[in-house]
Amino acid sequence: MIRRVLIAEDDLDIAHLVKLHLRDLPCHADVAHDGASALDYALTRPYDAMVLDIVLPVLDGLAVCRAIRKHQIYTPIVMLSARSAEADRVVGLEVGADDYLTKPFSVPELVARVKAVLRRAEAYAPRERPSPGTVLTIDDLTIDVDRRTVSLAGAPVTLTAKEFDLLLFFAEHPGRVYTRAQLLDHVWGYSHDGYGHTVNSHINRLRAKIDHGPAGPRFVLTVWGVGYKFRDVQGD
Repeated sequence: MIRRVLIAEDDLDIAHLVKLHLRDLPCHADVAHDGASALDYALTRPYDAMVLDIVLPVLDGLAVCRAIRKHQIYTPIVMLSARSAEADRVVGLEVGADDYLTKPFSVPELVARVKAVLRRAEAYAPRERPSPGTVLTIDDLTIDVDRRTVSLAGAPVTLTAKEFDLLLFFAEHPGRVYTRAQLLDHVWGYSHDGYGHTVNSHINRLRAKIDHGPAGPRFVLTVWGVGYKFRDVQGD
């Protein structure tokens, strides 16, 4: 099966190199050299994944990503940036990116990241087909799997695509402890040393949205020295 990938990159050499390597997956890639063109492509053509540079002419990659998610398009997005500060990574993830890679990067690593998000998207695809009754309720937390929505005490909670995937994975396996590497493998589709901060950032932001009570986390719990788990629904 040939997938379709959108590459938004204003550096012609980088765009050509990435497109060339993605053919081996195999993927057909469209290339946009500015943010406005990238957004037009994203809203009018079906893609299996997108690679967005943050620094783009006309409209930056963060604005493009934000607009894509606003239109409820949940195509996996790998964000590229020359900025390596944690705050920049967090902003990229917060607006809806699924992964973040800092320039200069290894093209094989980028290809591996794209392959990973494609694999995860395909694994979750059956859940996105309408099938009534798929709702998880834990105390006052409600997860509608088919609609990909979450509410807390009746109030809607806005999650990014990856935050939802992470919460759903936890909720489907209550009481089971996962290391950061295992969460990367199950939710992101890859596991490499040094990327534990990706899990930490997502869990911190997820907790800020659903676990912000004065008593501390109720749902996603830290198991010191090991990793994280979702609270046991039996109330252990």
